[in-house]
Amino acid sequence: MAKTYDAGQLQVLEGLEAVRMRPGMYIGTTSTRGLHHLLWEIVDNAIDEASNGFASEVRVTLHQDGSASVYDNGRGMPVDEHPTMHMSGVEVIFTKLHAGGKFNNDNYAYSGGLHGVGASVVNALSKWLTVDIFRDFTHYKVRFTSTVDEKGKCLAGIADEPLQRVGNTRKKGSLIRFLPDDTIFEDVRFNGDTVSRRLQELAYLNRGLKIVFTDERIKDAESREKTFLYEGGIIDYVKYLNDGKNAMHEEPIFLEGQKDSVICRVAIQYTDGYTESMFSYVNNIPTGEGGSHETGFKAAFTKMFNDYARRIGALKEKDANLSGEDFREGLSCVLTTMVKNPQFEGQTKGRLGNSEVRPAVEGIITQQLTDWLENLKNQDIAQAIVQKAIKAAQVREAARKTRDNARKANQLDAAPLVGKLSACRGKKAEDNELFIVEGDSAGGSAKQGRDSRYQAILPLRGKPLNAEKKRLDQVLSNEEFRSLITALGTSIDEGFNLNNLRYHKVIILSDADQDGAHIRAILLTFFFRYMKELVMNGHVYIGMPPLYKVQKGSKIWYAYDDKELQKCIKSAGKGYTLQRYKGLGEMNPEQLWATTMDPSQRKLMQVTIEDAALADRRITILMGDKVEPRRDYITEHADFNKPDNFELPDNHQEGGV
Repeated sequence: MAKTYDAGQLQVLEGLEAVRMRPGMYIGTTSTRGLHHLLWEIVDNAIDEASNGFASEVRVTLHQDGSASVYDNGRGMPVDEHPTMHMSGVEVIFTKLHAGGKFNNDNYAYSGGLHGVGASVVNALSKWLTVDIFRDFTHYKVRFTSTVDEKGKCLAGIADEPLQRVGNTRKKGSLIRFLPDDTIFEDVRFNGDTVSRRLQELAYLNRGLKIVFTDERIKDAESREKTFLYEGGIIDYVKYLNDGKNAMHEEPIFLEGQKDSVICRVAIQYTDGYTESMFSYVNNIPTGEGGSHETGFKAAFTKMFNDYARRIGALKEKDANLSGEDFREGLSCVLTTMVKNPQFEGQTKGRLGNSEVRPAVEGIITQQLTDWLENLKNQDIAQAIVQKAIKAAQVREAARKTRDNARKANQLDAAPLVGKLSACRGKKAEDNELFIVEGDSAGGSAKQGRDSRYQAILPLRGKPLNAEKKRLDQVLSNEEFRSLITALGTSIDEGFNLNNLRYHKVIILSDADQDGAHIRAILLTFFFRYMKELVMNGHVYIGMPPLYKVQKGSKIWYAYDDKELQKCIKSAGKGYTLQRYKGLGEMNPEQLWATTMDPSQRKLMQVTIEDAALADRRITILMGDKVEPRRDYITEHADFNKPDNFELPDNHQEGGV
């Protein structure tokens, strides 16, 4: 019998209760990423104070009790009574959704936090939150707590008592400290490295801003505190990103200007590499998918350098203009734009949509680049950029011919994949999976064990090239990469088209040894440099085959790490056999399906890019030409003396290979 549905059954969520009921609507996820989102909301408010000229210092601290605090020496939040809500401004900010000082441009000309939900959402999803305000020589304090009353109703972010005057002070600014609620989040431990990287990025983007990060959980006092302060701003940022690359000129090109209400700054430094590394921001927010500001920059940059190339005679009248890709080969660039009321679009809200920003940025870059190109002291660099672009155009034309000739010879069509690619029968790309496997042995097991309705197998017959060190034409000449490009159907580089992707899950499946790790690194480097959208849109995965097989009689347990192995052995008891898999080829088709390919049981690691600039830098260090930065990175991060955290019991029996 159907229940009666009337107005009495409509549930009204009051105050911040809705946030706790549906946290994903406000912070996206309750995973570690969502946890850090809380901190970014508070940090962004502090950075807004600084970027609008009200603060010169921000301090972020991770405390031993699991809480985090953010202090800025800005104006301090409003403490007077709100005219209609009859509570202090601080209490309005932290208890009312869509309440704040950023909905007009009177308080903040430019802001990263525009939704008015940040502070109140952090309060709602915390066990407690305290706010200290230092303003007008007075220290004010208020504490909010989330509890459940005797009827089981959630009381989210309720002030223990109204804002209190604590005493006198010469200090200025705001200090917010909060403890994330462990009943909301899967894990409430902040990652110090993640926080440190974001704060360093913000310091680069805000020239002259001092950001101090303290992790009180670190025992070593010398390692506990880091200070980020860059007087060069994004100029220093580009130099940092190019550490490990061979720069063509020591000092980056810096262009800065304002048109209407849009402020634009860009730092550019060329390297002798073959790929473009461009990172853009709007109001300190990363725009990994680009947008109107990037479009305006690229249009102006390409036009101005084409005009310059003709002016100096590098391009003749009969020559076609060089493309934007030609001029951006080897370019490392940080573009930061300040926009009033930015509108973000795209799958990850990482693309700027404001149409008025393109002509503004285009006008700024045109004017600034005109002045730069007319300066005599810049002629050597400008001419070197033109010559590099001409060489890039020649290589690109050679690559095009390679593609065309390969197609004519059926080398980039299906024919050469016969005997290589075992395609699936399914025609719906969103359901299909491509497993890239290492070697014929693993490929054979995978082909026999797969579900051919939606799973395709592409074995690699050797290691592909390291794309970090090769030009586009060299990449296209590599048989393994040609097979992969053909199988995916998207083409690469400027011809890449995600709509043509034949498999929405691209799974790298390699052995758990040094060679397997190297192949993973090579493939990920290739995807990042030539098919970045594939990674950005979440289509690349790493298969996680088990490391161990524990067997007792007819019962089998698989363990994917040493911790799981201990549990398996405990379950098996005495008299078991243990096999350590050294490669996928040791598994028969049934085992490979059950452990690594069956969607209902397998483990996949999705490859994501939370910090594109960091990913670019690490790929350069680990896969680039320079040995010293790679050696330094490995020395710092690899612990070769780490003892095994697992010892086999005396009663185990060795089995297998």
